[in-house]
Formats: sequence, C-alpha cells, structure tokens
Amino acid sequence: MKISFDVDCTPEELRGFFGLPEVKPMQDRLMHEVEERLRANLKALDAEAMLKTWLPAGLEGFQKFQEMMFGQMGRGGGKK
Repeated sequence: MKISFDVDCTPEELRGFFGLPEVKPMQDRLMHEVEERLRANLKALDAEAMLKTWLPAGLEGFQKFQEMMFGQMGRGGGKK
C-alpha cells in the first residue's frame, strides 16, 4: 500500500512543526561577518596600496640591478 500527501506550509511553519531551530538570525550574523572580511581583503587588494607596498622594494632592486649592469659594462671595456 502506498500513501502520499501534500503539505502546503511555509518553511518557518514546517521547521516549527518538526522542532527545528530558527537559523535566520545566525545566518544574518555570519553573512555580515563574511561581508566585513571581504571588504577588508578588497582594501588590501587596492592598486594604490599594492604599489605603495611593492614599489619601494621593486625600485630598490631595479636600482641595484642597474648599478650591477653599469659596473659590469665599465669593467668589461677597461680590461684587454
């Protein structure tokens, strides 16, 4: 024997019927925290902030590379 029936109710009513907890407030708090973390990470990915972080070290490295190349060029021409 097979019996089937349809229940027409809202998700809140069904959770209450089965005794399940209301998770909406927890989901709202969690989503707010996730949003705050994403905003903080996006600020870290700002192009201007990245350039300020990377450029000084990059320029210093490039300057040392130039000095090394000019030094090699100067020494190579003087020795015969």
